[in-house]
Order: sequence, then structure tokens, then C-alpha cells
Amino acid sequence: MEKLMHYVWKHRLWGSNPLSTNDGRPIRVIDTGLPNTDAGPDFFNAKVEIGGKLWVGNVEIHVRASDWKRHGHDHDKAYDNVILHVVDKDDAPVYRSNGERIPQMVMPCSPQFYERYEHLVNSISEIPCSAQIKDVPGLVITEWVEALAFERLHSKVRRLRELLTTYNGSWEDVCYVTLSRNLGFGINNDALERLARCTPLRLLHKHSDSLLQLEALLFGQAGLLDESNQVNDHYFLQLQREYAFLANKFSLKPIEREAWKMFRIRPQNFPYKRIALLAQFVAGGFNMMAKILDANGDEKTLRELFNVKLSGYWAEHFTFGEPSQASQALSDRSTDIILINTVAPLYYAYGELTDDYEMTDCAIGLLEQLKPERNSIVDKFVFAGIECSDALTSQALIQLKCEYCDAKKCIYCKIGHRLLSAAALKPQQITGAAVKPQ
Repeated sequence: MEKLMHYVWKHRLWGSNPLSTNDGRPIRVIDTGLPNTDAGPDFFNAKVEIGGKLWVGNVEIHVRASDWKRHGHDHDKAYDNVILHVVDKDDAPVYRSNGERIPQMVMPCSPQFYERYEHLVNSISEIPCSAQIKDVPGLVITEWVEALAFERLHSKVRRLRELLTTYNGSWEDVCYVTLSRNLGFGINNDALERLARCTPLRLLHKHSDSLLQLEALLFGQAGLLDESNQVNDHYFLQLQREYAFLANKFSLKPIEREAWKMFRIRPQNFPYKRIALLAQFVAGGFNMMAKILDANGDEKTLRELFNVKLSGYWAEHFTFGEPSQASQALSDRSTDIILINTVAPLYYAYGELTDDYEMTDCAIGLLEQLKPERNSIVDKFVFAGIECSDALTSQALIQLKCEYCDAKKCIYCKIGHRLLSAAALKPQQITGAAVKPQ
């Protein structure tokens, strides 16, 4: 609740009614100050006129005034320059370490603000503000969507930076792990990343001239050649024998078979074909990052990189021992997802770390060219009235849902802020409390 009070103070959402201290002196807030995320008072360098006298200093905010003493601020000189104590409940006077009394104000707020905030954070709807989005100006939504798109890109870049550190600056290793993860298409992302991490690229390169050995290594490390899995299939038994030899030679330890999700998914999404496809990408040597950079953002060239056909056994099987009709390894929509989640972030990360802004532009340009993702998240926002014409926007909407709606961070969302501000500043009677204590 204290965060909500910080929000009201920072954005001056107390309406137009006059402010005053608890002893009746009028208050005029000239500058709310700078938010402090470290130890010390909540807002630095505020400017507040109290009883006609200008004060410059810090502002501290508490739910209850008695929290001041409970937190030991009355003996802490770091709080001696607090010029105003803002509270929800005035249950005690507050003093500086030298005994001087500090002006105190109960945070005023519109009842409509509290009602709307409660509605948003307690809503069972996946998008609590879906019915009100149409009331938000289009420019606000457009600017917020753009900011969210970059926020999502930067979150992916942070992850790529961590991988780059792990792999001692090897972009090919980073590309290999990232591509492996995204071949899981959300269902088996974690398992495929674990497989890539426990089957390093340097090991696969030693056997890149043999697709049989590559598949033996990957399927074996995936735990899918376990001897307890009694499959009467010639190719399975061949891979099993090959992996037993390689595992003994390189002291390999597979991940558990239970890591893979196969229940209630279409055969096309079974991990077997994804692992076979990964082996195909490594065959002959994995230099995908170099190829991505050479493509320079050209969508047609990039699509050709991932237009790999499975040959041999996996051209006609979804899993071991069960023949099926031949099918495309990656559909056009699947390729879109790889370009969105693998190629674009790699472009952006590489551009940032090498100061090559042509590469960062490639990332944005690619996302603007690609069709938007079609999933339940994007569909809900489109239904609520937000247009989505490209992948840059769909990525922004996914970021909005996952990082703001799901986390109930309505006060940090610009759409939520607009709706809350409109409710807070309605010219109606002001109540003495910003929020009700839980």
C-alpha cells in the first residue's frame, strides 16, 4: 500500500482540493522531489510551501505516522532534513533527532481513484482494464506499446549478455543455445536449452561430419535413448549403441526423460523432430550466427537459413518406431517465431555490444516486417481495441501481459496510469485516505 501512496505523491493525484497539515497550515506542493530507491527518505529535494513559508528538503511516506518511530527515524540523522511526513493514518506526531516536530499531512485522494485501483488489482480478468482501454487516447497507447517493445528486447538482450559471459564471448555458442531454446516453441523451451547446455557445441563440432553421431549425442543427452524405453526400432537401437560409446568416451550425463512435455500436444510439436532439426543445423559445422549477420536483416535470406529439410529417418517419423507422412520441418509461422525470438534479439544484442547500430536497426526493421504472433494474449488485446499489425507490436503486448497485467503492476503501466489519473482528478469530494489498510 505504501507503493500506492508513493505513486499518488509522485504523480500529484490528490485532485484540486486544498492540502493542509494536521494542524491546519495550508500546503502547496511546488516539486514532489526525486524518488529514492535506496536507503533514506522516499523523495529527495522536494519543494513545499507550508503556511506561506518555502521548504526545500526530503519527503517521507508511511501508511501510519507511528511507523516513523517504529522504523527508528526519530533517532536517525539521515531523516533530519525531512520537511513533510505524508501518511494515510495520523496516529502519532513525528520528530527529528533533535526533538523538532515535523509537519505532517494525511494523503488525500478521490474515492473514484481507490475504487478503480481496487477494481484493477483485484480483477479476475486476465486484462483488468480491457473494458476501459477504448477510453485511453490512441497516442498514449502507441507510445506505451513502443516503449514495451524495446523493454522486451532489452530483457532478451540482458539474457544474451549473460550467455555471452558464460561462453567467453562466443557468439556462435550463444546463438546455438538461444536457437535450441526457441525450437521448443514455448512447450519444451527449458528442456531444449538444458540439452544444448549439456551438449556443448565444441563436442558436436567434433562429430559434425556424421549426422548419425550428432543425433546419437543429442537424443542420448536428451534422455530419449534410455534403455528402459523398449523400442523395437532398428534406427533407435543404432543410435542407442552409438550414444553408449560416445557417452563412455566423453563422460556424458543426460538430462532426465521426464523433462520433456509430450502430453496433449500435436505430433508435429513432439521434441523428437525438434532435436533432429537441431542436429541438422549443426551438421557440417554450426556457423549460424555468422550467416545471420551476413543476411543483414533481409527477411528472405533469413527464412532460407531456417528452411532446412529433414532427411532419412526423421523425414518420415514423429517419434521412434512410429512412421508418419512426410511434413515440413518448420512451418512459415514457426519460422516467424524463430526470427522474432532468436534472430531479432541477436541482432540487437550484437549491435549494442559492438556499437554497430546498423544491426540494432536490423532487429527493429525485421520485427516491423514480420506478421504479428497469433496467440491468446495478442487476441485479447486486439479484442479490447489495440491494433496489432506487426511482430514488434505483438512482442510489446506479450510484455504488457506478462510483466504488468499478470503482476498487477497497474500503477506502473501507462494505460493503468491514465485510467487511475482520470479517476483521481475527477472534481468530486475528496476522502482523507488514499487506500484502506489491509
